[in-house]
Amino acid sequence: MSWLLLTVISAVLLGLYDFFKKVALKENEVTPVLFGSVLVSSIIWLPAVIWSATSASAGEQHFLDVARIGPADHGLLLCKALLVGASWVCGYCGIRALPLSIATPIRATGPLWTIAMAVMFFGESPSARQWTGLAVILGSFFVFTLVGRREGIHFHRDKGVFLMIGATVLGALSALYDKFLLQSAGLTPSAVQAWFTLYLGVLLVPAAIAWRRNPQRKPFRWHWSVPMIGITLLAADILYFIAISQPDALISLISPVRRSSVIVSFLLGIFLFRERQPGAKALCVAGIIGGVMLLS
Repeated sequence: MSWLLLTVISAVLLGLYDFFKKVALKENEVTPVLFGSVLVSSIIWLPAVIWSATSASAGEQHFLDVARIGPADHGLLLCKALLVGASWVCGYCGIRALPLSIATPIRATGPLWTIAMAVMFFGESPSARQWTGLAVILGSFFVFTLVGRREGIHFHRDKGVFLMIGATVLGALSALYDKFLLQSAGLTPSAVQAWFTLYLGVLLVPAAIAWRRNPQRKPFRWHWSVPMIGITLLAADILYFIAISQPDALISLISPVRRSSVIVSFLLGIFLFRERQPGAKALCVAGIIGGVMLLS
């Protein structure tokens, strides 16, 4: 299968991932949904970790082989789990509080924050095209704030908006940290994905116990969308890694195509949740996607 088709499927799965989060959170609190989805991902990865550690044939299947790593590397991945956990908590809370057609476009501004941090912390210099992309994203985001006001969402003081921005900034930090883990630290994608998922599951156990013991908690309502959150994210990431591993793959196209996942979640929010102002929001989403393509 071509790398472009793999990337398109990955983008569709990421859009479904956001949709399943919104469905699961309609009648549930964040903690049990987040813990349940991470638990499913951990259960999927655990056999691969055990097999890689015990089987003599481990290493023959690249994407199933979880390379053995040392204590220092485990410490790095524990930090990755803490960072991702904080980002996901903010993101889940933001999606629960906001319409899907507003929450996911905010999340799509992630490349803007990544480049801003790269400029501040690594001294990188964006090209004229990238500066144009940044301006387009910021302009689209400003128009988006005006659209949100029609639904009573004031971006400068809405808690859900701040949570989504926090999730996006933490996600951008995670992307920069991934670059360090995969390039400087020399870890494999499967090792990063498997171990940070397992560590995140362990870190969420106290939060799940505290939620369970809270007498004022809302009762958890099981929904098939909870496991689908973990499954779609894992599938999207695996297809992404397979795509970028192909010799003729163009990362300059893979990145913006994958970011187009916002289109999938946006359309699902409009048509399935009957969210308002589809035309104005669509123009803002188009501007954000266009800006992201200029950044690549």
